[in-house]
Amino acid sequence: MYLLAGLLIPFAGTMLGSACVFFMRKQIRPLVQKLLLGFASGVMVAASVWSLLIPAMDMSEELDKLAFVPAAAGFIAGILFLLLMDRLIPHLHMGSRQPEGPKAALKKTTMLVLAVTLHNIPEGMAVGVVFAGMLADSTPITLTGAFALAIGIAIQNFPEGAIISLPLRSEGIGKGRAFTYGMLSGIVEPLAGGITILLSGLLTPILPYLLSFAAGAMIYVVVEELIPEASQGEHSNIGTIGFAIGFVIMMILDVALG
Repeated sequence: MYLLAGLLIPFAGTMLGSACVFFMRKQIRPLVQKLLLGFASGVMVAASVWSLLIPAMDMSEELDKLAFVPAAAGFIAGILFLLLMDRLIPHLHMGSRQPEGPKAALKKTTMLVLAVTLHNIPEGMAVGVVFAGMLADSTPITLTGAFALAIGIAIQNFPEGAIISLPLRSEGIGKGRAFTYGMLSGIVEPLAGGITILLSGLLTPILPYLLSFAAGAMIYVVVEELIPEASQGEHSNIGTIGFAIGFVIMMILDVALG
């Protein structure tokens, strides 16, 4: 039961954020959007370090001075995986007019949702692999530590859900459909996490690589998408403040609950 709850917590964050479309204006103010993007970046970077990379190196301590190898290899693989997905899946980032990936006859709204869905995949994997690590007795990951990551990602998913549903509303889409699109962008998280947990028995030997893989994929999203979007135009320091707040909150959650 706790595994199901852990997988659904991040999705609940996306769903609640998407529900903002029912009681907020059609568009988020630019300064607020910068703050939210920075906040999401801070949470993801802190989660990558404390919840993923450090446990990956702790699990590899028998390698002594080479304990960094699984973490480094997995991290690079995660970066390359998201780079490949960026090239293979047509999508459109918020505030951008030019779609990325292969040319496709898709609606603008569909490509906006695909962009968010694309970077929700590593978040779902991160939650799944941490819970898989918790199930393996030989790892230092605790149940509270796994829930700390799930809660942290849910917190950053809340503004993410709003950032996707409100602009869709401004494109002329009804509130119900905008909410549905925003919510569905997060459904890949429990799916990716669930698949990872189901394969946990087979994945235990490579858990350090998987943890750092998820970290690399999340950092790719932060550096490629979130930080550039938060830094565009005036008052980019608002995004920096949001980053600091998100980073500290996720760090506190991981240390206090882990």
